[in-house]
Amino acid sequence: MKSALLAVVTPFALAAVAIATQQRADATTSAPPEAAASCERLAGLTLADTSVTSAGLVTENTFRSPDAAATVAPMRAPAFCRVAATTKPAVRFEVWMPAQSWNGKFQGVGNGGTAGVIPYAAMATALNRGYAVVGTDTGHVNARGFDSTWALNRPDLVADFGHRGLHVSTVNGKAIARAFYEKDPAHSYYVGCSKGGQQGLMEAQRYPDDYDGLIAGDPANNWTRFYAGGHLWYSIATMKDAESYIPAGKVSILANAVNQACDATDGVRDGVLNDPRTCKFNPAVLTCKPGDDPATCYTPKQTKAIQDIWAGAKTSSGELIYPGLAPGGEAGSGGWASWTTGTAPFTGSHWLAAEGFFKYMVFNDPSWDFRAFNYDTDVRKSLDVVAAAVDATNANLRPLRDRGSKLIVYHGWSDPDISPFNSISYYEDVVKTMNGAAPRETALADTQSFFRLFMVPGMQHCSGGPGAASFDMLSALERWVEQGTAPEQVVATHLTNGVADRTRPLCVYPKVAQYVGTGSTDEAANFVCRVP
Repeated sequence: MKSALLAVVTPFALAAVAIATQQRADATTSAPPEAAASCERLAGLTLADTSVTSAGLVTENTFRSPDAAATVAPMRAPAFCRVAATTKPAVRFEVWMPAQSWNGKFQGVGNGGTAGVIPYAAMATALNRGYAVVGTDTGHVNARGFDSTWALNRPDLVADFGHRGLHVSTVNGKAIARAFYEKDPAHSYYVGCSKGGQQGLMEAQRYPDDYDGLIAGDPANNWTRFYAGGHLWYSIATMKDAESYIPAGKVSILANAVNQACDATDGVRDGVLNDPRTCKFNPAVLTCKPGDDPATCYTPKQTKAIQDIWAGAKTSSGELIYPGLAPGGEAGSGGWASWTTGTAPFTGSHWLAAEGFFKYMVFNDPSWDFRAFNYDTDVRKSLDVVAAAVDATNANLRPLRDRGSKLIVYHGWSDPDISPFNSISYYEDVVKTMNGAAPRETALADTQSFFRLFMVPGMQHCSGGPGAASFDMLSALERWVEQGTAPEQVVATHLTNGVADRTRPLCVYPKVAQYVGTGSTDEAANFVCRVP
């Protein structure tokens, strides 16, 4: 649910006008004349249930998204053919195709939050790698970040949002690329994180023929339980009782105490918990004692809120609904202050996401009150209403494996939004489902022949945090698909003010990176991947 994607969107009619206006202004002479003609002809392309609304070349480094302010610099991108289209009932998508130096491949990119915007930045990233790329709004326009008002009494739009929107955009995007280049892409890849991670796993499960390789980062695949046992649970823990609320300014108390207690358990003191499962810190020690400065400790109710967030949501009988967050990475702009606390009660991203989902997707009641949610009964009601449309939890990936496709999932251990334990749980479900009664070692090897999980120490939600959180997972996937070389590790980099100052290997789960005991702890070469 990446907060960077919380943007106001220009209504479709205005966006279509902006596209047409820009394309007239951006008539290019830098690309071959035949490219311009081929691109413009795509306006007459016939696709099932789909209308092409515009097609034209965009000059190098001149594109601005339709809703961007005039003062915003254009995106860096080569000259490209830009096609905008809509598939019924309202799935808007765009396909961008390099006018020159196409790498022969196709990429789909994912959304964040509750979608509702075409992910132009991600499309530009793919375009700069030479890809023809498709991006979609999944069938609705968001009025604000985490907006779900569009879903009120519209199960068809919820289904488009949950799975159909990206699928039809992918099918049509490939057809448009085929028409422009007069041949099929050699390979097709998908890349997404957060909501985009959910989309990636949905593609892997429901539409395994769409992509040869998929990357699903920090996936919100267990959508209904995540919103009930994550977003809503964290909101209830901190706000159902006003005295449980933890101000943003007090988050650092927890973060500092966790690091002090657990940072060095991996043999390296670097502000990163290499594997938070080894951290046994009890936040009860931070509870204020008589005479303590309240700015330096927590009230008993605040301490309980932390314990509840870490423990995860459970029914009254103790059944786990959704796992809690892992300790570590609470501080920083991408930590708890953004997701859990906000600037004041009822402003954090967890609350904003949960409120809209339950009001407009589940209960279809704008007056719904979160205080009335019953975890013994309402989770099941929620699953009955929306799980079929939005949950990507099917662990049977045999169709994907049998097609020869590859899947990479990664997840930040310090994610303050989507529990990293959820990705581990799904991976273990796949291992069990795919291989039945086979010994775990055999089952794990069979699963890793097409599906690999990478846990990222110290990374918050999709990026940032104290760990090494910059890495190129797509190149690893390309080598796996095109050369048959499965990734054993991926080197990640930590950046300070844009400058690399540490590298670490990301290991194939269940392995973790362990320091060899000699050499700089800031160099990946001095770590090995081992099963803990």
